Amino acid sequence: MSVSLRSRTLADLPELWRWLYDAPDAEWKRWDAPYLSHALPELSYGDYVAGAISRPPTSDMQVIEIGGQARGMVTRSWEAPEEGGWLDLGIVIYDPAFWNGGHGTEALRLWTARCFEETPAHLLTLTTWSGNARMLASARKAGYRECARIPEARLYQGERYDSVKLARLRREQTP
Repeated sequence: MSVSLRSRTLADLPELWRWLYDAPDAEWKRWDAPYLSHALPELSYGDYVAGAISRPPTSDMQVIEIGGQARGMVTRSWEAPEEGGWLDLGIVIYDPAFWNGGHGTEALRLWTARCFEETPAHLLTLTTWSGNARMLASARKAGYRECARIPEARLYQGERYDSVKLARLRREQTP
């Protein structure tokens, strides 16, 4: 199945709400920085839609579409100082049925290319933890290299894990 990135639409809201609010024990929450609280406030579908409508989609947050449906999100934000040349990225595929098939790597490749095309950033980073082997492998396949490792910085289910930052420089982009 092909992977694409696009703006969020009203048609995406039921699927996104389901993964964010209607599935409190969703598997993705065990891998996306589980040492941080993912406790989202209870939010009805109607309130979620109202909030989404009041915050129009931006180019800094895109839907990962796989098989014609919203399956995850990519994000980017400037590290201080704003627009100083460094963007920090985020990526999540909510549905485990689309893990381990190269979808995340393809989404990250697409997002990396788009970030370099649309912004003046010279550096892209993403941060994960040593317990997320899939994310580490995906980032490496997408051309990111480890640039920082903080040993035992994260505590999850009684075990210590490293915080890992990966980076990609604009000059490392292939034409």
